Amino acid sequence: MEAGIVGLPNVGKSTLFNALTSAGAEANNYPFCTIEPNVGIVPVPDPNLTLINRYIQTKEVIPSILKLVDIAGLVRGASEGEGLGNKFLSHIREVDAVVQVVRCFDDENITHVDGTIDPVRDIETIETELMLADMQTVESALQKAVKTARGGDKDAKLRVEVLEACKTALDAGRPLRGETWDHPDHIKIIKGYGLLSAKRVLYLANIDEDAIGTEPATVTAVRDYAAAHGGEVVTVCAKIESELAELDEADRNEMLASLGMEEPALHVVARSIYHLLDLQSFYTAGPKEIRAWPVPVGATAPQAAGVIHTDFERGFIRAEIYSVGDLDTHKTEAAIKAAGKMRVEGKGYMMKDGDVCHFLFNV
Repeated sequence: MEAGIVGLPNVGKSTLFNALTSAGAEANNYPFCTIEPNVGIVPVPDPNLTLINRYIQTKEVIPSILKLVDIAGLVRGASEGEGLGNKFLSHIREVDAVVQVVRCFDDENITHVDGTIDPVRDIETIETELMLADMQTVESALQKAVKTARGGDKDAKLRVEVLEACKTALDAGRPLRGETWDHPDHIKIIKGYGLLSAKRVLYLANIDEDAIGTEPATVTAVRDYAAAHGGEVVTVCAKIESELAELDEADRNEMLASLGMEEPALHVVARSIYHLLDLQSFYTAGPKEIRAWPVPVGATAPQAAGVIHTDFERGFIRAEIYSVGDLDTHKTEAAIKAAGKMRVEGKGYMMKDGDVCHFLFNV
């Protein structure tokens, strides 16, 4: 699972990507500084790991990670090939969710491609290009599906039904992520076509350092737009986050305190992207390592075991599971067992966020 960072040129996209991943992507003040997508791995800050380590001593603590792709800046007309249009859109098609950086700061030294600061206009520019690209995909796919359906192909008939619904929404100017689909097969079809406006979106409102701790009108406008169009918002200052990422822990904590911040905003961003991808964490804990593992919401215990190793899923017998909260209450696994809180779960168990697991398997 991976998310793509998108935005117009010069909105702070690559600066945020660098701070999140320490990947060193080029970040300069001119359009299309990023051409090929940069890929980075982002650790997900997780207080549960600290809590588990309080009671279970270990050699190593390993957080869950997510994959982040920094995609070239988009301009109006991308769906018709303007700028790096086709390349940009193909890169978005490959990711599972979209993180859009929106410029909410004014700086005369950093040019804006449209000349003025208007975050909602910027969001709508990208949204329009994604929907226009989807229209091209849907119309082409619909013609093929209609021809196939005439021969009595049931799958083709279902594709026609879904594609016609997509076309209706797009013609009305509605992104597909806001549509309701009655059947899991409908969602599979949409994902199969890589439709861009169907992907979940998180807006990062990039503010000036003087606005930290406040809610500028530009951010409020983004928040109102997101509420009306099915998105979430996190406020960040890319400049400050970039500086924080370069400091050691002591200096970082001192700077955070001076800014009135409890943690870097990028910690919130990483957790928000994790949830945007519909992921949750379960944990394994022992003397060798304490580790968070990502698993999709709705995954079963054998599927979670398979995240660790495919043999674990193939030979799954059962899982012994307790919650992080149980550990905080009872302090040791022995006490958890004595209190009857250690559960034995089988193949049909649906994993919960915060489960601590021992998997039993035989291959």
